[in-house]
Amino acid sequence: MGCASFLPSYSPSPIIFCFISVITLSSLHVHYCATPIFNAKLNHLLNTRPHLIPSHTSSSLLYQSRAGRSLNGSQGDGNYAYKTLFYTQTLDHFSFTPSSYRTFQQRYLVNEDHWGGANSSAPIFVYCGNEGDIEWFASNTGFLWEIAPMYSAMVVFIEHRYYGESIPDIAQSNHSTETLGYLTSEQALADYAALIRDFKRNLSAEDCPVVAFGGSYGGMLAAWFRLKYPHIVVGALASSAPILHFDNEAPLDGFYRIVSENFKNVSSECFETISSSWDALSAAYTESGAEEKISRLFGFCRNVSADLSSVQGFLYTAWVYMAMTNYPYPSNFLEPMPGNPVAKACEAMDALPPNASILERIVAGVNIYYNGTGETNCFEFGSDTHGLSLWTWQACTEMVMPMSSDPENSMFPPYNYSFESTEESCLSAYGVRPRPHWITLQYGGPNLLTTLKRFGSNIVFSNGLLDPWSIGGVLTSLSDSIVALVTSKGAHHLDLRAATDSDPGWLVEQRDEEKRHISRWLSTYYADYRSSRRHGAPLSAAFDSCSP
Repeated sequence: MGCASFLPSYSPSPIIFCFISVITLSSLHVHYCATPIFNAKLNHLLNTRPHLIPSHTSSSLLYQSRAGRSLNGSQGDGNYAYKTLFYTQTLDHFSFTPSSYRTFQQRYLVNEDHWGGANSSAPIFVYCGNEGDIEWFASNTGFLWEIAPMYSAMVVFIEHRYYGESIPDIAQSNHSTETLGYLTSEQALADYAALIRDFKRNLSAEDCPVVAFGGSYGGMLAAWFRLKYPHIVVGALASSAPILHFDNEAPLDGFYRIVSENFKNVSSECFETISSSWDALSAAYTESGAEEKISRLFGFCRNVSADLSSVQGFLYTAWVYMAMTNYPYPSNFLEPMPGNPVAKACEAMDALPPNASILERIVAGVNIYYNGTGETNCFEFGSDTHGLSLWTWQACTEMVMPMSSDPENSMFPPYNYSFESTEESCLSAYGVRPRPHWITLQYGGPNLLTTLKRFGSNIVFSNGLLDPWSIGGVLTSLSDSIVALVTSKGAHHLDLRAATDSDPGWLVEQRDEEKRHISRWLSTYYADYRSSRRHGAPLSAAFDSCSP
């Protein structure tokens, strides 16, 4: 994942949201400070025309961090133990020029506490790292840790190239077209395949089956991994993976429509307040002393500049991420928030007295996201240290996921997607042209559902309909082994989070169904494994039924 890039038609610079994931994990630089920080501008993408560049993590353009946060557990489901290892990875898997043999150190995390061992051909559960620091994903994917003992499985989290600590030397201090050219999903998948092959070989675990997991962009990678490397992974759980969000296979206005429905279904008054706020904000900027007034109203530590888009981005981030993580219980996935944060935000806005202004109501709503604990005194706008976002590079090359905003069903300003505008911005920023058809060419053609049905197997696509990214998800089962698990009240890869006492019954049932599919994949693998061995080497009794 992770989200959408959106630029209102009257705004001079793009606002980039993300698929989801890391808040403290900016693909660029992580700032730890006493006040939340928002990356206010991506200087190389300033453009007078609107465009959309979606991404998958918590915004690398607009992000928030607090003092004392640790990427290892403090923001996530729990503190999980693992070894941190590094693999000497090939920089370019797809050419044979002298420069392609350069290498970099790729980080991966390993826990063998419950592994049944190579002699038992015990399984290995691999998380396909998203666009961010892998420790953050490890601490927010409790489902994987909880089911590992049930299967005597090893747990491995592999970091995506160019993110976290897996940065090639050529890109350590220079983010340019020349150094970012190896940042692609294809290279990342080849990384995972090469690392897993060598990792298993070093453990004499060649016969151990591998199951891939991922959420958001990581879910897309997990599904693509199974499609491209079926000899490496026996199955994949792809949570909140919008793999249909390319080549106009998904409705362009779907993302913002679902975000808006989250709020409208709670309170039509709340929906109308947000819809009216964009004009109210623009009008406020025309008043004398606007910067000081707006900064004081929203609680910014310093006066914001005359750049209206920075404040718009501040608001977009809150509404989008509250909808994406509209979990039924309190969480701190992106920010510490109460359960059902959308409802709480609407309650806060609607509860103000009738004479409260639109923007005063908006402040009450966004504070549910930005200041859910009440501990933040003010918000700080930061700057992009490198001037170029890694995810924006991916969106400017292959991850072209078009979006629009329709005023008939959206609380956001209207916007009609223009590939030409996106292309112009990407040329200005990087000197490259996006390839809008590349992903479908690589991973299944323009009709991916047909491809999945004909050629795919052993993939579970899980989606929650509160998640705006579900508009690009696989929502219908295509066969007995290409399965869609859809929950009407689920949010962005909620199923991958750790179980809690507050989990509703439908979430417990969803996870149980996912475990049944994993058991089936492993049972089939072990049956084939036994039949292919002449003398039937003994397997652990834990795998006789492969039931958790």
